[in-house]
Amino acid sequence: MWNEITFAYQPFLYFLLVIPVLIAFYVWRRRFLFAEIQYSHSGFVQQVKKSFRIRLVHLPIVLRMLALALLIVALARPQSTMRTQDVTVEGIDIVVALDISGSMLAEDFKPNRMEAAKATAKEFIDMRPGDRIGLTVFSGESFTMVPLTTDHLLIRDMLQSVNTGMVEDGTAIGDGLATAINRLRESDAISKVIILLTDGINNAGVIDPLTAAEIAQMYNIRVYTVGVGSSGPVPYPFQTSFGVQYRDVEIPVDEDLLMEMAQMTGGRYFWAENQQALNEIYQEIDQLERSKIDVTEMARKADEYLPLVLIALLLIVLEFILRHTWLRVTH
Repeated sequence: MWNEITFAYQPFLYFLLVIPVLIAFYVWRRRFLFAEIQYSHSGFVQQVKKSFRIRLVHLPIVLRMLALALLIVALARPQSTMRTQDVTVEGIDIVVALDISGSMLAEDFKPNRMEAAKATAKEFIDMRPGDRIGLTVFSGESFTMVPLTTDHLLIRDMLQSVNTGMVEDGTAIGDGLATAINRLRESDAISKVIILLTDGINNAGVIDPLTAAEIAQMYNIRVYTVGVGSSGPVPYPFQTSFGVQYRDVEIPVDEDLLMEMAQMTGGRYFWAENQQALNEIYQEIDQLERSKIDVTEMARKADEYLPLVLIALLLIVLEFILRHTWLRVTH
């Protein structure tokens, strides 16, 4: 909420230029009148000590010019505009939950699924400069890499360090979602979102994925689930005694589960079969979340001229009293 001052009749402000002209005329007139008083020599005047009353002889004209300036500004009709926005500064809180299981090393994405997922996540973070974003990872276990923060540079740096093998292998989708929910549980943002990206089937952890989705629904958290991987066998690196060898393996994704989790929470399920599709998914999520927090701005104007008029009238009364009493000049 903030106030702005505008003028309904702004051209009236040009009349302020009259004030310097009136002051110049006053100075010329005083000098002209003073020149009519003849002295035998100027030393007489210079030796006369000026009293406090004489020093304030110009006060009436100062008060009169101030009053005139205030009246001119009042004629321009100043108005304060109070604006309010529906969106609070918290905006949207987003947690990216990233699968770091060993299957993310499959190379149907270049250079592999893990690096492709990290690269697109960085691009998505750059799209959301005004939002708080957090990062959680999961495989056989789950943990928070970065809590909710507006320091997007920190998130990008931490995301770069993410890799497979950081914890016990597996795919604990339920635990991964629960950890992300825990980061958003006490958020007071108007919109709370989790983007969960995985390429496998839930086979580890202690929390059932649908139970975690019910908890997300309870906290009004939308979950966008993203299944990653090409259909059919994909090249996967195996470490052997002869070095790294590649074999084509199938890595199934439980699409039905991911779809149900998204639907339960008001989110959507996406399938990314290649790098381009993954980029487009993040862009679509970006647009979906922007459309849900359209900013509506309301403005209310109020006239502010009355205080100026009252102060001007007070100055005029004060000038009149002084000019006809204490600072009265007789010719």
